[in-house]
Amino acid sequence: MSATFLGMPPFPEAAKRAVEDSRTRHNLHKATHTIRAKRTRVVDELGDDWQRLRAEGERIKTHTLRHLDHYLERLEESVQRAGGTVHWASDAAEANEIITRLIRRTGETEVVKVKSMATQEIELNNALEAAGITAYETDLAELIVQLGEDLPSHILVPAIHLGRAQIREIFLQRMGEWGRPAPPDLTDDPHALAEASRVHLRELFLRSKVAVSGANFAVADSGTLLVLESEGNGRMCLTLPETLISVVGIEKIVPTWSDLEVFMQLLPRSSTGERMNPYTSTWTGVTPGDGPQDFHLVLLDNGRTDVLADTVGRQALRCIRCSACLNICPVYERVGGHAYGSVYPGPIGAILTPQLQGMSSKVDEALPYASSLCGACYEVCPVAIDIPEVLVHLREKVAESKGHVGEKALMAGAEAVFGSATALDAVQRAAGLARGVVPRHLPGPAGEWTDTRDLPEVPARSFRQWWNEREDGR
Repeated sequence: MSATFLGMPPFPEAAKRAVEDSRTRHNLHKATHTIRAKRTRVVDELGDDWQRLRAEGERIKTHTLRHLDHYLERLEESVQRAGGTVHWASDAAEANEIITRLIRRTGETEVVKVKSMATQEIELNNALEAAGITAYETDLAELIVQLGEDLPSHILVPAIHLGRAQIREIFLQRMGEWGRPAPPDLTDDPHALAEASRVHLRELFLRSKVAVSGANFAVADSGTLLVLESEGNGRMCLTLPETLISVVGIEKIVPTWSDLEVFMQLLPRSSTGERMNPYTSTWTGVTPGDGPQDFHLVLLDNGRTDVLADTVGRQALRCIRCSACLNICPVYERVGGHAYGSVYPGPIGAILTPQLQGMSSKVDEALPYASSLCGACYEVCPVAIDIPEVLVHLREKVAESKGHVGEKALMAGAEAVFGSATALDAVQRAAGLARGVVPRHLPGPAGEWTDTRDLPEVPARSFRQWWNEREDGR
């Protein structure tokens, strides 16, 4: 998988197809509303403290991004001091080459993986497969997606689009090809499905000598990395293997250990609707006789430096991957994650992917338009990313790249008309007289707007005319 799924159609086409899948819409509605309700309860119980935490989270991330060069160097020094090795990857290809080389050096041909958006972004599994290395996903939802040869559709719950009966069929048909098979009498009871995955994964944990992870946060002062998860599978990957390779986007840094206090309250409440994360694993370099004895940190750029240069778009790098914006978004709820054609779906994906990719394809260009601009995503974002602002900013870039100078001329004309009562009255009178010939759909490029909207019928008289006539008749 890459930042955009190859072969995917642009969002409007993919969304139209997705909306017609009633089963997926049902699964999405049930799951997102359940998570939203839990989040609302645990956020509301903090009262005004939530907004203070949110503001502090925004401040910490903004400060770190402004001084990212300083904190990256400090992180490198801290990791090396703790016995780890730091590698710098400018893009996906370089990151995959580094990771493949490190695994080959161990002599192993299989690795277990902690759920990681960064490794999905760089298509690590595909790169390892091409090198003869098998990567086993150990997060339950990621396991389901991998076994089903599917694509993730949610940041937090990659298999959110699937129901229990579908998962049961995937386990029965495919689990045996990857390791221990599912029991033949497997039901779609959640406990039975979890037990089948637990037994299947345990063999992988016990025999694997190399693990690959991401990280939710990296502490510059101490060189500590953190992974937050809900199942404990990540902890097995982080402690049992002999070699651990962590792939981390350069924006995941926080300056000090004390800064984590803010995010340890923001992230679980926004992501899973919990006061405290069930499993929070931390590791700092190498500790003799305890955990992996060979630790490598791969710091990934892959377009992030370019995003940082955009004074409006850079706020997307504050994202802590909580997925609250997906769960609240009326567009995502109806079309799901696959319609975005991106590893990062939903509102955050609509602003992050085009910036990382540089809007190099029709899929990327369409993403900033995959929103109603209702603003709900901004209201729930725990680090106050103004997603609607960035969406509009990116839409302007798309328009400029296509040479849509007519839009600017149209807006300038509208400003002149609406800024003058006389001009507005004249235009309204003219429109009223010509109402019979005004088309309901606009021709040319403007027709893209009216393909899904009808122009309102022009009234014979404007409200202002009606009001003046009413006043004159008194």
